[in-house]
Amino acid sequence: MKKPPREEPRDDLTVTPPKTWAAGVPAVVHALEYSLEQTSPRQSAVDLLTMNQVDGIDCPGCAWADPAPGRRHRNEYCENGAKHINDEATTRRITAGFFREHSVSDLGRRSDMWLNQQGRLTEPMVKRPGSDHYEPISWRDALNLLAEELKALDTPDEAVFYTSGRVSNEAAFVLQLFARAYGTNNLPDCSNMCHESSGFALHETLGTGKGTVGLDDLHHADLIFLVGQNPGTNHPRQLSALEQAKSNGARIVAVNPLPEAGLLRFKNPQKARGLIGQGVRIADRFLHIRPGGDMALFQALNRLLLEAEDARPGKVLDHAFIDGCTSGFEEFAEHARDVSWDDVLAATGLAREEIEQVRDEVLRSERVVVCWAMGITQHKHGVPTIREIVNFLLLRGNLGRAGAGACPVRGHSNVQGNRTMGIWEQMPDSFLDALQREFGFDPPRAHGLDSVNSIKAMREGRIKFFLGVAGNFVRAAPDSAVTEEAMRSCRLTAHVSTKLNGSHTVCGQTALILPTLGRTERDRQAGGEQFVTVENSMSEVHTSRGRLKPASSLLLSEVAILCRLARRTLGDGPGNVPWEEFEADYSAIRDRIARIVPGLHDFNRRVARPGGIRLPNPVNEGVYRTATGKAMFTSNACHVPRVPEGHLLLQTLRSHDQWNTIPYTHNDRYRGIHGSRRVVMVNPADLNALALTGGDRVDLVSVWHDDAERRAEGFEVVPYPTARGSAAAYYPETQVLVPLDSVADLSNQPTSKGIVVRLERAVP
Repeated sequence: MKKPPREEPRDDLTVTPPKTWAAGVPAVVHALEYSLEQTSPRQSAVDLLTMNQVDGIDCPGCAWADPAPGRRHRNEYCENGAKHINDEATTRRITAGFFREHSVSDLGRRSDMWLNQQGRLTEPMVKRPGSDHYEPISWRDALNLLAEELKALDTPDEAVFYTSGRVSNEAAFVLQLFARAYGTNNLPDCSNMCHESSGFALHETLGTGKGTVGLDDLHHADLIFLVGQNPGTNHPRQLSALEQAKSNGARIVAVNPLPEAGLLRFKNPQKARGLIGQGVRIADRFLHIRPGGDMALFQALNRLLLEAEDARPGKVLDHAFIDGCTSGFEEFAEHARDVSWDDVLAATGLAREEIEQVRDEVLRSERVVVCWAMGITQHKHGVPTIREIVNFLLLRGNLGRAGAGACPVRGHSNVQGNRTMGIWEQMPDSFLDALQREFGFDPPRAHGLDSVNSIKAMREGRIKFFLGVAGNFVRAAPDSAVTEEAMRSCRLTAHVSTKLNGSHTVCGQTALILPTLGRTERDRQAGGEQFVTVENSMSEVHTSRGRLKPASSLLLSEVAILCRLARRTLGDGPGNVPWEEFEADYSAIRDRIARIVPGLHDFNRRVARPGGIRLPNPVNEGVYRTATGKAMFTSNACHVPRVPEGHLLLQTLRSHDQWNTIPYTHNDRYRGIHGSRRVVMVNPADLNALALTGGDRVDLVSVWHDDAERRAEGFEVVPYPTARGSAAAYYPETQVLVPLDSVADLSNQPTSKGIVVRLERAVP
């Protein structure tokens, strides 16, 4: 067994110039170094050689799609995927002795990186009221404790059931079924904090909350926009798809407040020229946009396209598509023609000539794809920004046909599948009606609580019970101090987890840690060895099979934990849900999913085929389930981010060596930052205006209209080519600065990419 670190790593910053390319030999070296620190060469090889292969393990690192069977590389994974899979497969173990040595208070002072590095959880633990230590508890007693607490609540709506996108389709389906049979729609999930704005905007305008493209569309596009995303760190295998697109003649426009290495050049480590050559230039154009300026950019492009149509009638817009498949064009066009160039230039920080050059790229392209991520969704105006992207695609008919479409790039590996399985506090009546027909009980119809509203309800004493299945809710949530206070007000908090994280240290009166199998591990139940399924960003559902021996004989699968809890809580009712059968054989769960979820008919047989199932997208069939029955143009008020003098607009982001809330090291080598995460990156010109220099120690202070200051202390200033007027710092260290009430309009998603801050010199 490899020994975990006993002390926190030193916080000792060094800065080197940012990289101008991603991957290559260093990616291979760093992946292997980290993997072999965690596990044996044999286990690492088993994981890596089966990752993203047919009948292998689906990488939990991101939701990017796999190439079709027969087109996959033998090493179909990226550096970060290799690190993540072997981080889970670590030979380090946490036992009861660890919790005797470390109190909850002590663990609460530790970083999430240190907690993660201690290894896999091995047995259920409980922190009882008044105690400052976790202690062992049997599975029977742990599940009985949970069930008794649920049965003692005054109403089912005093409970919250949270899940992250690491959870499989089968576990997600069982969780939402249990919650609804219990009587609540309080089903917050990580989508509430990452891509909720995408779902709202796409549902309204296209009638589906999902992207419309597959990998082949990306490969054969003429022009691809990468907007508000950093594929080199957050979904590196996208770079392989972009490389393929480039080889087929595509042009790429990158739009981002930071010049990320993966947006510039890619050295594919799966190819000889990527290891020893110059690699492939990714971005043909880089628009160094200000945070929050993306709506104005697409409004300007839409105005320019309308003006180009005026100059060449019938030659620019796709009138057959607009007339036959869309509604609202005239109102949109009237609004778009009035977009102010002064507002556009102020919002974007770009020159008009730069935007006109992109217009020319569009006019030369028959097939256009727009990809975006949280740099778009985590703004107050995230929903109207995505509506404006849809307007852009509609103008030239770039939806519902090959090589074109909308591509929201999800992060968590099965976050999209969780929503398909019913993990949403606002599932439509059609889904609830199907549950009623299948299981013989009437699910609750009132909308439940999302993540932000769950925190508010806990803070107000309306939530007594919190169950988190995977994830690190406390660290991922906004307004850290408020979130921690809210969690501590619960009577019981419980987390189904593979490893320790900060959420385990923020406890209700009673707290439980329920250790579970990882995706890398064999899952044997009464009905034999099981597999699970996941859905990627491109609506492909496929299998995932673990190969390793479980980290402990006391681990239960997520499905088993939830089915056993449901039996203890609900007894024989309501309805006729066969919980014991579901636990014994996951194919029984998939049989029921097949009768409830459109597109997953004959689920068990079809998903066993190489490549799995591509769920149908109605847009690609010319069907728009919108209020008008057509794709909808919308008119959106232009948003110009306003920052008071002496302040900056802060965006939070992940380092390269990080998976979601968990850093693996203190390094971010693509950005040239090593040895520390408490840094704030600021444009040198802004530093001059603020009378600051690189290396200065500052506190980051955000002010919200409730007049309460939120402060993140002890950050070191790093001169960096951020867009003028903006700054960047790492998540989750800066979540403390995001007010709970600062959310996107309509979607209620926290605005982690648009925080107005000032930099105060730190007190020595």
